[in-house]
Order: sequence, then C-alpha cells, then structure tokens
Amino acid sequence: MGESQNIEWKESWRDEYLRWICGFANAQGGKIYIGTKDDGTVIGVKNSKKLLEDIPNKVQNKLGIVADVNLLNKNGLDYIEIVVNPWMFPVNYDGEYHYRSGSTKQQLRGNALTNFLMVKTGTKWDAAVVSNISVADLDRESLDIFRREAFRSGRMAKEDLNIPDEELLEKLDLLVDGKLKRAGALCFYRNPEKIIGGCYVKIGKFEGSELLYQDEIHGSLLIMADRVIELIYLKYLKAAVSYYKETRVETYPFARDAIREAVYNALIHCNWADNVPVQIRIEDEVMYVSNCSMLPFGWTAETLLSAHTSKPYNPDIARVFYRAGYIESWGRGIQKICDACKKLGAEEPEYIVHGEDIMVKFKALKSAKVTEKVTEKVTEKVTENSREVLEILMENPYATYEEIAGRLNVSRKTISQKIKLLKESGSIIRVGSAKKGYWKVEQRP
Repeated sequence: MGESQNIEWKESWRDEYLRWICGFANAQGGKIYIGTKDDGTVIGVKNSKKLLEDIPNKVQNKLGIVADVNLLNKNGLDYIEIVVNPWMFPVNYDGEYHYRSGSTKQQLRGNALTNFLMVKTGTKWDAAVVSNISVADLDRESLDIFRREAFRSGRMAKEDLNIPDEELLEKLDLLVDGKLKRAGALCFYRNPEKIIGGCYVKIGKFEGSELLYQDEIHGSLLIMADRVIELIYLKYLKAAVSYYKETRVETYPFARDAIREAVYNALIHCNWADNVPVQIRIEDEVMYVSNCSMLPFGWTAETLLSAHTSKPYNPDIARVFYRAGYIESWGRGIQKICDACKKLGAEEPEYIVHGEDIMVKFKALKSAKVTEKVTEKVTEKVTENSREVLEILMENPYATYEEIAGRLNVSRKTISQKIKLLKESGSIIRVGSAKKGYWKVEQRP
C-alpha cells in the first residue's frame, strides 16, 4: 500500500518530518511510519527506543501539540508509528503553517494562509465590521431591490420586509453592536469600492486576442446582480431567430439560467480582498466567468462537479442572495448550471481552478449561431431607434422620460415613441405604477 491522504512512509526519522506532522494536524490527521519503504514494506529502525522518547518531546516543543508515538514490530523488525489527530486550532512549525492535501504537504502562504486561519478560528472576511459606513449611508435602490426580490421569491414574508432598514439588517445578521458587517456594506452600499477597490464586474467582448468593447458594472452587489445578466444578453449576445407557426422563438448561444447562476456564484464567492473584479470574457464560441477565490481545503474541480455540501466563501453575502431568491442553499448551484446547459442542448461547463482563481468556461450552442443577414432583419429597428434608451434603462431602471430625453438630447415625445416601440417588442415591461414603478429589461427584440 502506497502513501495516501492520511499515511506517510519514511525509512528513517528526520526532524524536518515535524512539518509533515504539522500538515496532518492542520488537515484531517494521519499517520507517519518510520522504518518503512514508500510501499509500506517494513525495513526497521535501529534506534527505536530513543525515538520513542525524542519524537514526542520534539512534537510538543516545536508544535505545541501531542502525538501518539507507538513502537511496532513485524518479522522481528522494530518500526515507529506516529498518530496525529486533527487539531481545532492552527498549528505552526517555527511560524510556518503546513497542510496535508492529497499525498502532498503544502506550506500555506498568502490568501491560502488567510483563508486557512479564518476557517480554523471561525472568522470570515465578510463578517468583519466596517467603521466608516453606517446604516443611514446605505443605498435606497439596493434595499428596494432586496425587498422586491425577497418577497417575490417567497423567502421572506411581507411583514418581515416592511420594517425599518436597521431592523431588516438585524434579521439578516448584518449588524454587530449596531455596526455594519462588510457583507452588509458590499450588498447595500452604492460605492463598495470605497471599502475594497476591486468590487465591480468587468465584461469584455473579444475576437481572438483583440478586445472589441467592454463595460464595467459598478454599484452594490445587489445592483450588479440585478443588471449584469441583462447587459450581457442585451449588448453582448445575439439570438438566432426561428418561428413556430406564428410564434417567434429566440435561441441564445448560452443558457441564460446557467450564466446567471455562474455570475451570482462569482459575486458571492469572490475573494474581494484581492482587489480584482469579477471578469466575464465573451467570444463567439465561448464565455468565461472568473473570480478570485479559494476552494475549501481538500476540494478540487472534480469536487465541485460532484454532490457536495454548501460552503460559501462569504457566508453572510450568500445569506443575502439566498433570501433574495438568487441562489439555493444546498450546494446545488453547479448542478443547476449543468442542467440549464443540457436543457439548451449545449455542453456542460468546464471548471478551471488556477491557485487563487476559479473560472467557468461555457461553450456556445452551435445551432444558435446568428448570421449577419438574420441579425440585421431582427435588430435593425431597435438599433436605429432604441438601443441607447435600453442602455440607459439598464443603468437606471427608474429613469424618467425627461431624464432619458436629457441624456440623449432629444424631445420627450421622441423618447415616448421609443419606449412604446420597446414595450410592443417585449423588450421592456413596466413594473409597478407609472409614478413609483420602474422599467425591467426583458430581452433584446
């Protein structure tokens, strides 16, 4: 039997193996056998009695923990078994933190070390308190979006939402002694980049290595979640158009539900402390959604694609998104992504993990490829008359006719005509009253 996650074979004792004991203690525990070959064959040790005294003392003095050290015998040969239990607190060797992953020992550094220490101490980055932003500073639109979506999803009752903002944040466990957690500020503050510089979403359209155009979506996490998907499907993707009898059918190259779930996952699990935005790269044949993050210890890309428990990198942010109905809470997000791709007829996505970066690669549905001739016929009217209005409504769903007219330097009557065209084509709908409602961008006509 060879070395594994929990077993290490060594021919003789060296003090550097204290690092291996440290790695086992910080992971799931394990055993080290001294006096064996790599395949487990016992070759024995000559100084077994002395090792029985020295190893426990060195483990305690260097690591501050206790390990069971046992003398074993096989075929007349003595060998040593060191049994290391997992420890609840972080164990270090001369200031170094080691971790057993698979059959290897890794020294933890940078974000990996930060994440490890937070897990061991029960602290999460998004649970820290911010001192320069109060409940009164939070964005009204972001709070309205949450109340609207939480009620619509049925995750919160109307009476639990029609309460003062501070009480609502208390219900969401986003306050500590009246002060906002980072999660509360990122979800509901209009300018989260004041807290962490890279907190936004970057979208780019590429042809090979050439960047054709790009957008940045700024605002609270809820504003980003509310607008990113609409912008992708409005501006960056073209639908193939077909007809079933008199009904027009649009087929996009990427499953909307899958992309939405991937973007929400990126917003929730992003390690925003890296100051790197969520990045979405769109090409004709593929789309990449990537964010800085660390998988839970011991997880791989294969773990993500199999049944697994829910372990959000930012639990408090995840709770807000769950209450808003944006995500599930049982680790089913990736399965939902795969199911949505299958339903469309596209390939399942590929998860690519590069150290502190997680990327989801989607392949386009080939039958949804749009010819330029078809695209002209379908979008000509909107391109000429309404594209700019759609982009404004994407930025601000509450924009009035006067505000849009002012932005485009045209008359209110012109805007009224454009809005009418967009409504008739099904591109936008009015939610709520004419005075207090807002525009929801449904799809590109």
